[in-house]
Amino acid sequence: MKTILAYGDSLTFRANPIPGGPRHAYDDRWPTVLERVLAGEARVIAEGLGGRTTVHDDGWAAADRNGARILPTLLESHSPLDLVVIMLGTNDLKPFHGRTAQEAANGMRRLVQIVRGHYVKPGDVAPRIILVSPPHIIHSDHPEMIPHFGGRAVIAESQELARWYKLRADEYGCGFFDAATVARAHPADGVHLDAENTRRIGEALAPLVKSTLGL
Repeated sequence: MKTILAYGDSLTFRANPIPGGPRHAYDDRWPTVLERVLAGEARVIAEGLGGRTTVHDDGWAAADRNGARILPTLLESHSPLDLVVIMLGTNDLKPFHGRTAQEAANGMRRLVQIVRGHYVKPGDVAPRIILVSPPHIIHSDHPEMIPHFGGRAVIAESQELARWYKLRADEYGCGFFDAATVARAHPADGVHLDAENTRRIGEALAPLVKSTLGL
Protein backbone atom coordinates (compact mmCIF):
# COMPACT_ATOMS: atom_id res chain seq x y z
CA MET A 1 0.00 0.00 0.00
CA LYS A 2 1.24 3.48 -0.89
CA THR A 3 1.50 6.27 1.68
CA ILE A 4 0.58 9.87 0.84
CA LEU A 5 1.13 12.98 2.97
CA ALA A 6 -1.44 15.74 2.38
CA TYR A 7 0.25 18.91 3.61
CA GLY A 8 -1.87 22.02 3.87
CA ASP A 9 -3.60 24.75 5.83
CA SER A 10 -7.20 25.25 6.99
CA LEU A 11 -8.54 23.91 3.67
CA THR A 12 -6.92 20.59 4.53
CA PHE A 13 -7.87 20.91 8.20
CA ARG A 14 -11.48 21.23 6.89
CA ALA A 15 -12.34 24.60 8.45
CA ASN A 16 -15.93 25.77 8.15
CA PRO A 17 -16.55 29.05 6.28
CA ILE A 18 -19.51 29.87 8.53
CA PRO A 19 -18.19 31.95 11.46
CA GLY A 20 -18.25 29.77 14.55
CA GLY A 21 -19.32 26.74 12.54
CA PRO A 22 -17.98 23.28 13.39
CA ARG A 23 -15.11 21.66 11.57
CA HIS A 24 -16.38 19.68 8.59
CA ALA A 25 -17.01 15.99 9.21
CA TYR A 26 -14.08 13.63 8.80
CA ASP A 27 -15.71 12.02 5.76
CA ASP A 28 -15.87 15.41 4.02
CA ARG A 29 -12.15 16.14 4.34
CA TRP A 30 -10.48 16.03 0.93
CA PRO A 31 -7.67 13.68 2.07
CA THR A 32 -10.34 11.28 3.37
CA VAL A 33 -12.19 11.45 0.06
CA LEU A 34 -8.96 10.90 -1.87
CA GLU A 35 -8.17 7.81 0.20
CA ARG A 36 -11.69 6.49 -0.33
CA VAL A 37 -11.49 6.94 -4.10
CA LEU A 38 -8.12 5.16 -4.14
CA ALA A 39 -9.98 2.16 -2.73
CA GLY A 40 -7.38 0.60 -0.49
CA GLU A 41 -4.38 1.23 -2.74
CA ALA A 42 -3.04 4.05 -0.56
CA ARG A 43 -3.47 5.65 2.83
CA VAL A 44 -3.59 9.44 3.00
CA ILE A 45 -2.21 11.22 6.06
CA ALA A 46 -3.88 14.61 6.57
CA GLU A 47 -1.59 17.32 7.96
CA GLY A 48 -3.67 20.49 7.84
CA LEU A 49 -3.18 23.52 10.10
CA GLY A 50 -5.18 26.73 9.94
CA GLY A 51 -3.02 29.71 8.96
CA ARG A 52 -0.08 27.60 7.79
CA THR A 53 2.18 29.36 5.27
CA THR A 54 4.88 28.03 3.00
CA VAL A 55 7.85 29.69 4.73
CA HIS A 56 6.61 32.59 6.89
CA ASP A 57 6.44 32.94 10.67
CA ASP A 58 3.20 34.01 12.34
CA GLY A 59 3.73 35.30 15.85
CA TRP A 60 0.01 35.60 16.49
CA ALA A 61 -0.56 31.85 16.53
CA ALA A 62 -0.26 29.31 19.32
CA ALA A 63 1.06 26.72 16.83
CA ASP A 64 4.03 26.95 14.47
CA ARG A 65 2.54 28.00 11.13
CA ASN A 66 5.83 28.08 9.23
CA GLY A 67 5.41 25.21 6.79
CA ALA A 68 9.11 25.04 5.94
CA ARG A 69 10.19 24.65 9.55
CA ILE A 70 7.78 21.89 10.56
CA LEU A 71 7.91 19.89 7.31
CA PRO A 72 11.13 17.94 8.03
CA THR A 73 9.66 16.68 11.30
CA LEU A 74 6.51 15.48 9.54
CA LEU A 75 8.50 13.81 6.78
CA GLU A 76 10.53 11.95 9.37
CA SER A 77 7.56 10.88 11.50
CA HIS A 78 5.50 9.62 8.56
CA SER A 79 8.24 8.10 6.40
CA PRO A 80 8.51 6.15 4.22
CA LEU A 81 6.30 8.23 1.93
CA ASP A 82 5.47 7.62 -1.71
CA LEU A 83 3.88 11.00 -2.43
CA VAL A 84 3.61 14.44 -0.83
CA VAL A 85 0.68 16.61 -1.94
CA ILE A 86 1.19 20.25 -0.94
CA MET A 87 -1.69 22.74 -0.99
CA LEU A 88 -0.49 25.96 0.63
CA GLY A 89 -0.14 29.61 -0.32
CA THR A 90 -3.44 31.29 0.51
CA ASN A 91 -2.06 32.54 3.83
CA ASP A 92 1.12 33.75 2.13
CA LEU A 93 -1.01 36.42 0.44
CA LYS A 94 -1.65 38.21 3.74
CA PRO A 95 0.06 41.62 3.84
CA PHE A 96 2.27 40.69 6.79
CA HIS A 97 3.63 37.69 4.83
CA GLY A 98 4.66 37.54 1.19
CA ARG A 99 1.54 39.19 -0.26
CA THR A 100 2.05 38.04 -3.87
CA ALA A 101 1.36 34.83 -5.78
CA GLN A 102 4.95 34.82 -7.03
CA GLU A 103 6.30 34.86 -3.47
CA ALA A 104 3.91 32.06 -2.51
CA ALA A 105 5.22 30.04 -5.45
CA ASN A 106 8.78 30.69 -4.30
CA GLY A 107 7.75 29.33 -0.91
CA MET A 108 6.38 26.21 -2.59
CA ARG A 109 9.72 25.83 -4.37
CA ARG A 110 11.45 25.86 -1.00
CA LEU A 111 9.13 23.11 0.26
CA VAL A 112 9.99 20.96 -2.77
CA GLN A 113 13.68 21.48 -1.97
CA ILE A 114 13.07 20.45 1.64
CA VAL A 115 11.25 17.27 0.66
CA ARG A 116 13.94 16.20 -1.79
CA GLY A 117 16.80 17.21 0.49
CA HIS A 118 15.39 15.22 3.39
CA TYR A 119 15.92 11.84 1.75
CA VAL A 120 19.70 11.62 1.45
CA LYS A 121 20.59 8.60 3.59
CA PRO A 122 21.69 5.39 1.87
CA GLY A 123 18.63 3.50 0.72
CA ASP A 124 16.32 6.53 0.88
CA VAL A 125 13.85 7.03 -1.94
CA ALA A 126 12.39 10.54 -2.15
CA PRO A 127 8.60 10.69 -2.55
CA ARG A 128 6.96 12.14 -5.62
CA ILE A 129 5.45 15.62 -5.18
CA ILE A 130 2.25 17.25 -6.41
CA LEU A 131 1.82 21.01 -6.01
CA VAL A 132 -1.79 22.14 -5.67
CA SER A 133 -2.79 25.77 -6.16
CA PRO A 134 -5.69 26.53 -3.79
CA PRO A 135 -9.14 27.81 -4.73
CA HIS A 136 -9.40 31.55 -5.32
CA ILE A 137 -10.38 34.00 -2.64
CA ILE A 138 -13.74 35.59 -3.49
CA HIS A 139 -15.69 38.64 -2.36
CA SER A 140 -17.32 38.37 1.05
CA ASP A 141 -19.17 40.68 3.40
CA HIS A 142 -17.42 39.07 6.36
CA PRO A 143 -16.25 42.07 8.44
CA GLU A 144 -12.74 40.75 9.09
CA MET A 145 -11.63 38.01 6.70
CA ILE A 146 -10.92 39.94 3.48
CA PRO A 147 -9.41 42.93 5.36
CA HIS A 148 -7.18 40.42 7.17
CA PHE A 149 -5.88 39.35 3.76
CA GLY A 150 -5.20 42.95 2.73
CA GLY A 151 -8.46 43.94 1.05
CA ARG A 152 -10.03 43.32 -2.32
CA ALA A 153 -6.72 43.24 -4.20
CA VAL A 154 -6.05 39.79 -2.74
CA ILE A 155 -8.88 38.35 -4.86
CA ALA A 156 -7.03 39.07 -8.10
CA GLU A 157 -3.71 37.97 -6.60
CA SER A 158 -5.16 34.61 -5.57
CA GLN A 159 -6.14 34.04 -9.20
CA GLU A 160 -2.45 34.18 -10.14
CA LEU A 161 -1.43 31.28 -7.90
CA ALA A 162 -2.08 28.57 -10.48
CA ARG A 163 0.09 30.24 -13.13
CA TRP A 164 3.04 30.59 -10.78
CA TYR A 165 2.66 27.13 -9.23
CA LYS A 166 2.60 25.51 -12.66
CA LEU A 167 5.89 27.24 -13.44
CA ARG A 168 7.47 25.92 -10.24
CA ALA A 169 6.08 22.43 -10.82
CA ASP A 170 7.55 22.37 -14.31
CA GLU A 171 10.90 23.65 -13.04
CA TYR A 172 11.19 20.83 -10.52
CA GLY A 173 9.44 18.01 -12.35
CA CYS A 174 6.49 17.89 -9.93
CA GLY A 175 2.87 17.13 -10.61
CA PHE A 176 0.48 20.07 -10.64
CA PHE A 177 -3.23 20.49 -9.98
CA ASP A 178 -5.34 23.67 -9.90
CA ALA A 179 -7.97 23.21 -7.19
CA ALA A 180 -9.81 26.32 -8.43
CA THR A 181 -10.95 24.28 -11.44
CA VAL A 182 -13.17 22.16 -9.18
CA ALA A 183 -13.71 24.09 -5.93
CA ARG A 184 -14.93 27.55 -5.02
CA ALA A 185 -14.68 29.40 -1.71
CA HIS A 186 -17.89 30.08 0.19
CA PRO A 187 -19.09 33.71 0.29
CA ALA A 188 -19.62 33.50 4.05
CA ASP A 189 -15.95 34.38 4.51
CA GLY A 190 -14.54 34.32 0.95
CA VAL A 191 -11.69 31.94 1.79
CA HIS A 192 -12.87 28.62 3.18
CA LEU A 193 -14.88 25.87 1.51
CA ASP A 194 -18.18 24.22 2.26
CA ALA A 195 -18.24 20.44 2.63
CA GLU A 196 -19.15 19.78 -1.00
CA ASN A 197 -16.30 21.85 -2.40
CA THR A 198 -13.88 20.28 0.06
CA ARG A 199 -14.87 16.81 -1.15
CA ARG A 200 -14.47 17.85 -4.79
CA ILE A 201 -10.74 18.40 -4.34
CA GLY A 202 -10.17 14.85 -3.17
CA GLU A 203 -12.28 13.42 -5.97
CA ALA A 204 -10.57 15.48 -8.67
CA LEU A 205 -7.05 14.76 -7.41
CA ALA A 206 -7.51 11.01 -7.59
CA PRO A 207 -6.72 10.50 -11.32
CA LEU A 208 -3.49 12.50 -11.06
CA VAL A 209 -2.47 10.66 -7.89
CA LYS A 210 -3.15 7.30 -9.55
CA SER A 211 -1.08 8.16 -12.59
CA THR A 212 1.73 9.58 -10.46
CA LEU A 213 1.96 6.43 -8.34
CA GLY A 214 1.19 3.99 -11.13
CA LEU A 215 -1.96 2.70 -9.44
